[in-house]
Amino acid sequence: MITDTFDASSPAKINVPVNESAVRVDAVIYTFSRIIEEYVRENYGCEKAGELHNAGGTTDVYVFPYHGYRFGFFKTWVRAPACVGSVEEVRGILNATRFIHFGGSGCLDREIARGKIMVPTAAYRDEGTSYHYAPAGDYIPIRNAPVVAEFMEGNGIPYVLGKTWTTDAFYRETENNFEKRKADGCISVEMEGSAVQAVCDFRGLEVYMFFTSGDLLDADEWTPRISEGQIKNTQHDSGHFEIALALAEHVADL
Repeated sequence: MITDTFDASSPAKINVPVNESAVRVDAVIYTFSRIIEEYVRENYGCEKAGELHNAGGTTDVYVFPYHGYRFGFFKTWVRAPACVGSVEEVRGILNATRFIHFGGSGCLDREIARGKIMVPTAAYRDEGTSYHYAPAGDYIPIRNAPVVAEFMEGNGIPYVLGKTWTTDAFYRETENNFEKRKADGCISVEMEGSAVQAVCDFRGLEVYMFFTSGDLLDADEWTPRISEGQIKNTQHDSGHFEIALALAEHVADL
């Protein structure tokens, strides 16, 4: 069974090669949005440091200077296995221990407006990847939630704390499962959070995570809460990259 697959007693068959010349950076920021990727490339003096590859294509990995720091940046792929694979593999290009994970998520509470920042405190493990990086359990704690919350408060950024539901199967977010997760205290649903926390725990890395509140499940019918072509108050909003960048600067000094 998948709950029996965590194996800490034997080596993996495939590993990311150690790269002694990997570019040292103070933190790595990654996005799921091609719109944000274009915004960062156009506005932050990015230099290409390498490439990540999979069967679906290639994504460039960049470094850029900012306020005396040097940060890594790339666009990752959606869904837990692909996102975790990129976190694993980017360490062959960038020498980093701190990662900023931000992106869009569904909302499980109608009182939370679209575009509101949500800081996850724990993630329900309704995906497969995390079970290969951590012993089985329903939830995995998001260890740096207090750091992210403190940063939001210190910068006057409105946010809400709560658990998140990480699932591989967004077309199987059923009424019954929605009710269970909401009763647990989940306020968001997304596809990578629990797995990213698991790989970072396993590899001794630090991840700092927040989401942009998006489509609403807490209604009689699912609603995207977005107009055609809307960017503001979505995961493509460059303002949320600016929050991620400020957070990277904050954690670089920890």
